[in-house]
Order: sequence, then C-alpha cells, then structure tokens
Amino acid sequence: MTKDSNMEKDQITQLGDELYEALAARKTIAPLTSRGVDITIQDAYYIQQRMIARRLEKGECVIGKKIGATSKAVQNFLGVHQPDFGYLLDGMAYNEGESIPFSTLIQPKAEGEIAFLMKRRLLGPGVTAADVLAATEGVMACFEIVDSRIHDWKIKIQDTVADNASCGVFVLGDRVMDHRKVDLSMCGMVLEKNGEIVVTGAGAATLGNPVNAMVWLTNTLGHLGIALEAGDVVLSGALGAMVPLQAGDNLRCTIGGIGGCSVSFS
Repeated sequence: MTKDSNMEKDQITQLGDELYEALAARKTIAPLTSRGVDITIQDAYYIQQRMIARRLEKGECVIGKKIGATSKAVQNFLGVHQPDFGYLLDGMAYNEGESIPFSTLIQPKAEGEIAFLMKRRLLGPGVTAADVLAATEGVMACFEIVDSRIHDWKIKIQDTVADNASCGVFVLGDRVMDHRKVDLSMCGMVLEKNGEIVVTGAGAATLGNPVNAMVWLTNTLGHLGIALEAGDVVLSGALGAMVPLQAGDNLRCTIGGIGGCSVSFS
C-alpha cells in the first residue's frame, strides 16, 4: 500500500478483474463503495489501471483519454462533484454515422462533447490554457456513450473512476476544425434523438471552457508522470445532460462552429 491507499494490492487486482469481467460479460456488479472497504480516489485509479491492463492484454491500444464529470448536469445526476479521467482504447472507437450494436452495451447514455486532437506531446504539471491550445491540432464534435458496469448507475466518485470513468464507446465527427477560429466557451450544442431536440448546451458547461478541462487533465496526468501524446484524442466532457438510449435510437449532435456527429443503435 501507499500513503494515499487504503487497499492491499490483491484487493485492487480483484476489483479491477471484477470490473473487466463485468465488461466482457455485459453485466453489472454491486458498487465497489458498498463492499465495506474504504476506497480512496487513488485506490480507484489503481483499480482502473488494472481493468485497462486486462483490455491491453487482449490486444487493445490506448489512443487517448476522456474527462468525466465536468458539467453540472452530469455531476448532479451522478452525485459526483469533481472531474475524473479514463482511457480511450481503439476498441471503443466507432466511425461517424456507424451503427453500434446495442447488445454490446449494458446501460448506456449519450453525451455530446468536443474532442481535442493533439498534434504534439504535452506533459504537466504547470500546463496553461495557452499550452493546450498550442499543442492541439483541432477539435471535433463527438459522442461519448457512457456506460456503467455498476448496477443501476449507483455510483460514487470512486466507483466511476475505478470503472474507467464510466466510459463505454465513442464516435468522432467526420471533420477536424481549427480551434483557433472557434470560441470554445460560447459554441452552442444541440443534441437530437430520433429527430427531436432533447438537450441543448454550450462549451461553458465544461468547467467554464473545454480548454479548462484539458488543463485540468494534463496537469493531473502530469503528477502521475503521464503525458498526452501526439495523435491522442481527448474527449473534454459533456456539454449538457446525458441522454438514455435504447435499440433503434438515432442521435445527432451539432456544435456551432465545429460541426456535427451522428450515431445510431441497432
């Protein structure tokens, strides 16, 4: 154990394996925070690392990061009041307009977000907004399909962190826009489900500006010795509330000045 951990290594391994096996079997498990063990947030990240390691062993590759719990709407829904991060793997990525088999998900919800594409390596701490903008190739509209391996979304911050920040899959829009030509705090989002507008939002919903979320992520990772790498994709956080999904749904997200992204569920 370390001073920021309350758990033994075998406990961390066990819970990481349990989450991985729930993912593989498309089933849910009881909240980790209900097990009678005092799990710190650092413990939860150790559990997350074990879950990700199991996926890497199966041949997946890390292609970026996601930032979670950045908007008040999502924080209030989850009862989580600080950001977190998770890993994006190539096995999570779908193409614009592609149909996602609903049977591959458990209890999914959709979030409209702005994705950042990195053009060079960025390592914190000490990273500023100007540093983030200088290291960014461009931005895209995207969907994150969040999905929890924890039963009925009954999560605390430690549960969602351990569960790779409740990441399921993601879809990037079909074009990369120059971020220097967009006011990322003011750009508005419209999210349509089956042709009806169900959520509206704006860049300011993400910690005031998606760039602020990127600064938080880079500096948080930097304290762990982890960099954002050239070519990485980063999902910067929801611009509005999460949308529940079911088979047959068609979604479209449009973000002013950036573009759109579409996804369907079969």
